[in-house]
Amino acid sequence: MKLALSLHFHADHVSAAAVGFDEWNDAEGTGQWLARLPLAEKPVRGELDLRALPCVLNLVQQQIPPHRGPLELIVLDGFVHLDPQETPGFGLPLFHALGGQVPVIALSKTDWRGDTPAQFELHREEEARPTLVTCVGVDLGAAKARARTMHGKRRMPTLLKLAARLAKADDGAQPG
Repeated sequence: MKLALSLHFHADHVSAAAVGFDEWNDAEGTGQWLARLPLAEKPVRGELDLRALPCVLNLVQQQIPPHRGPLELIVLDGFVHLDPQETPGFGLPLFHALGGQVPVIALSKTDWRGDTPAQFELHREEEARPTLVTCVGVDLGAAKARARTMHGKRRMPTLLKLAARLAKADDGAQPG
């Protein structure tokens, strides 16, 4: 199973949402999971913000039923590296926290530093603006090819958009 994963920072908690899928061109997921944790103190300016990592690890290691099979890969809404010098983004510590066994492909609509080389750009469909692709545990060319085949007509694949909507919609209220 593969996961489309997105994070959202709310006022008092962080939400991680994942949508499971089997085939790269799946239009619908095979499962949905949501985890939330209270927000820890913000990191010192200039340090990587890893406050969501415990939430993601809880989701991946505790909430997804084992009968779903081993986790093959994570498609993350974000970055593995922030620049060509491979400054770590959230995806790299996630890869290491999972023992370096689960490749991470990160997709982003925004250029975090404004100087991302064209080799990281992916044009999906007729979109004029590219999606940025960074990865660890998988070759960049293979990551771009897989991301290109994911379902969706816009810059971000359908299942990654769904994960982002789920994470953003989690208001932290307990079901009643």
